[in-house]
Amino acid sequence: MLQNDIFTIIGKAVDALQQAGEIAPGGMIVLGCSTSEVAGARIGKGSVPELGQIIASAMLEACRKRGLYAAFQCCEHLNRAIVMEQEALDARRLTQVKAVPQPKAGGSVPAAAWKLLSRPALAVNVQADAAIDIGDTLVGMHIRPVAVPLRMEENRIGHANLVMAYSRLPFIGGSRAVYE
Repeated sequence: MLQNDIFTIIGKAVDALQQAGEIAPGGMIVLGCSTSEVAGARIGKGSVPELGQIIASAMLEACRKRGLYAAFQCCEHLNRAIVMEQEALDARRLTQVKAVPQPKAGGSVPAAAWKLLSRPALAVNVQADAAIDIGDTLVGMHIRPVAVPLRMEENRIGHANLVMAYSRLPFIGGSRAVYE
């Protein structure tokens, strides 16, 4: 898969999520990605740092163009902590933890994002407005309830599945409640 294709697909995914989820500037989209799966290997078994660089760059560019924060889920070796700009962590009053993601301890995409961000920080968790999952990384744990699946025509990056979800406010109040 070509670098331009990755940038195009991730840009379309961010657009679709921002539109469907009505995500305002300052909102956050978290990305979970297995470069192993993108390359055709089993998750966690064939990390590709070069792909991590391309995918992290594509996500950062797509989010910045739209006034959104990008966040990146680490793998289970870092307890699925989230890489983001320090500014985003502070604005959301998240709990910061200390580690520097590496391709084999955190993942290739978060490791690349760490180097690309101006002031990288690691949060223990987040409740983002939306999520993109490339390679079945189970990023849904980092979406604010209620998660709504979203599909688009491009549903793969390389060999990896691409799935997305955005959050909506929970409906409360029962049969007499009125919703706009």
